[in-house]
Amino acid sequence: MLIQTNPARIRETSATYIADESSDPTLQEILVALSFALDLTEGAVPGHAIRSCLLAVRLAQAVGLDETTVSDLYYASLLKDVGCSSNSARMCQIVGGDDRVVKAGAKLADWTQPLKPELSTLKMLWQQVLPGASLVRKGARIVKLAATQHENNRELIELRCDRGATIVRKLGLPLEAAVAVRHLDEHWDGGGYPQGLKGTAIPILSRLMAVSQHLDAFCMERGPQAAIDTLVDRSGRWFDPTLAAAAVALDKSRKLFHHCLPDDRVADTREAILRLGPQEQTLLSAVDIDAICETFADVVDAKSPFTYRHSVGVMDAAVAIGNAMGLPAERMQLLRRAALLHDVGKLSISNTILDKPTRLDDNELKIIKGHPGLGADILRHIGPFREIAIMAREHHEKLDGSGYPANLAAKDLSLESRLLAVADIYGALSETRPYREALPPAQIIAIMDRDIPAKLDGACYEALRSVMDDLTLPAHGSEQPVTDRWASSSFDAVEVYI
Repeated sequence: MLIQTNPARIRETSATYIADESSDPTLQEILVALSFALDLTEGAVPGHAIRSCLLAVRLAQAVGLDETTVSDLYYASLLKDVGCSSNSARMCQIVGGDDRVVKAGAKLADWTQPLKPELSTLKMLWQQVLPGASLVRKGARIVKLAATQHENNRELIELRCDRGATIVRKLGLPLEAAVAVRHLDEHWDGGGYPQGLKGTAIPILSRLMAVSQHLDAFCMERGPQAAIDTLVDRSGRWFDPTLAAAAVALDKSRKLFHHCLPDDRVADTREAILRLGPQEQTLLSAVDIDAICETFADVVDAKSPFTYRHSVGVMDAAVAIGNAMGLPAERMQLLRRAALLHDVGKLSISNTILDKPTRLDDNELKIIKGHPGLGADILRHIGPFREIAIMAREHHEKLDGSGYPANLAAKDLSLESRLLAVADIYGALSETRPYREALPPAQIIAIMDRDIPAKLDGACYEALRSVMDDLTLPAHGSEQPVTDRWASSSFDAVEVYI
């Protein structure tokens, strides 16, 4: 995939951005929308990536960087966390608690000074390290975390930054943007990761993004003055002193945090970042759009080892069903993209839930049931993806109104939404989950048969049956009935189908 970006004239204007539902989406429009999915994975305040981008570009312009460099910074900032899902399961394994909460808390902690922990950091760790465990186990795990801090930091940051840089290049964006993402967590004094680069050996784009993400994280949680004060305190240790001074000067002139304050509307910030992009928006071919959808499907699936190819598997099943039913080409294109992105809202769910080997409690089920709506809210901001957003919102609905999140019934559901629901259930049952092995075809059929015709569309299901032999199933485990492992009389349990 080669996306041709135009670096010319990145500047802020007073024009209002309006997404055009009828035209092809631009690169900027897609990346701005999908950056909100990355915010979910990091446990960040929604809009973190776009606010960080605004702050970084303003700083870059203040220190006189050229337009090509600022353009590279724009894309790198929107995608700085694109590798974040790749270390979520490992973070959860190391800490034993909510990976999203720990990631968000880590952005506020000075982990280079472990002997001077802040009270908020200690409180966060005590809550998140092995929640529900005995005091002895929690204490022992915290001691172990302290002893292995640098080893863990290096592993987690390498996972994220290496994966992020690879994705940026896969999208066809400039090498400079990928390198910037790779070295996002380096520190001015050489104490960062992944390579311990020091001073000006750290790419300028990485230095800018480090400052801007710090400013946003602290501003959202503790206010703009705390963000500036902490930046000054860490200047020369974490951050480039020249960039820190430029940020202070911009703040004094009241130009730094415009559209980036806690009380600012996210919609206004979204418009500001879209106006700030290259004046000539980067148009995408259908192949480019498909490649972006595939890339973000990989980001979603990387969140858990149990979903490492779920979105692609659902896409394969949906396409096969759609072809068997004779859907026209334009509907197939929408269906394919919807299948790839249907679970983007799942990035909001902690791995303590996604990877839980036992039955989910009521609160966990409530969180699970929120992911279709979150995904749809992200996708609807891409004008031509409005129908894809609807399909994503409805992929867990059932014909009898027993699905979620809106309890829609048959009359409310399009053919494509019904088809996607069938493909998603097939995909989930054919994959290993933390509470069971992948199921063989005969058992999948036996389970899905029970939902026809009350819950699942009969025509879509028959189309699935007609192509099932051509679909590639993951290796499955035990042939024992799933009821032997679940004290449930129904296979409608949401745990089976998430």
